Amino acid sequence: FKLQFQLRNVRERLAKALVEKGILGTERQNFLLFDMTTHPLSNAPEKQRLLRRLQGSVLERDPRRMERRTLALLVLAHSSDLLENVFGGLGDDRYDLAMSRARDLLDVDPELAAAKAGAGGSEMIWAVLAAFNKS
Repeated sequence: FKLQFQLRNVRERLAKALVEKGILGTERQNFLLFDMTTHPLSNAPEKQRLLRRLQGSVLERDPRRMERRTLALLVLAHSSDLLENVFGGLGDDRYDLAMSRARDLLDVDPELAAAKAGAGGSEMIWAVLAAFNKS
């Protein structure tokens, strides 16, 4: 129960930060018996920029040399079952290549990758992937 509360708190803080940056908006929607705050996308070009950045990092560079923020974005997309959406706008050949490269990267043993990362600062990202893989 405590973990669910903490995750909800993180989700709310992230949504608030994205609203402040102008990427998301805030709306109240009525779902039969209760009102709920939703955060629809209000900055579509920013979403497209992120998608292109992630696609380019996986397709055009060695995924193992990916910068930390992009690696974190890839791990989050994988953990949220959104990788298909990230690479969905690509052609069939590029989609297959992107998915295979992403799978190769995500199938690496996170503990070994964290040990190799050393001073690179991506140990936490690999630890998060290990935690998602165990659940």
